[in-house]
Amino acid sequence: MSDKASSRDTTSLGKVSATPEAIRLLDEIIADHGPVLFHQSGGCCDGSSPMCYPRGDFIVGDRDVLLGTIGDTPVYISESQYEAWKHTDLTIDVVAGRGGMFSLDNGREKRFLTRSNVCAVAPDP
Repeated sequence: MSDKASSRDTTSLGKVSATPEAIRLLDEIIADHGPVLFHQSGGCCDGSSPMCYPRGDFIVGDRDVLLGTIGDTPVYISESQYEAWKHTDLTIDVVAGRGGMFSLDNGREKRFLTRSNVCAVAPDP
C-alpha cells in the first residue's frame, strides 16, 4: 500500500482548511491510529464526507489531486471531482453522527463533513 503523492501535487494551493473542532478530532484519531490522510468522497451518499484513512492503508491514485494539508495530514480528491470543485475552498468540519463505514471517524458519534465556499473566478482573457 502506498501514500505516494500524485503527479498533480502542483495544485496544492491551500484550497482546504479545517475548523478547530475538526483539528481536535483529527488529533484524537492520529493519537489512536498514527498518521492519516483524507480523501474527499465522491459517493452518492457520502459526497460531503471526507474519508479519513491510515496513510499506509489507502492507495492514492495517479489521478487523485492533493488539495493541501491540514497540519501534516494530506487531503486528496479525485481528478474528476476536483474539476467540478476547483473554484471552491473546502473546510473540513465536524458534526454529530457516524462517519463513513471505513473512515476512522466512524464510531465516535461525530464525523467529518466538508463545507464549501465558492472562490472568486476571474474571467478568461
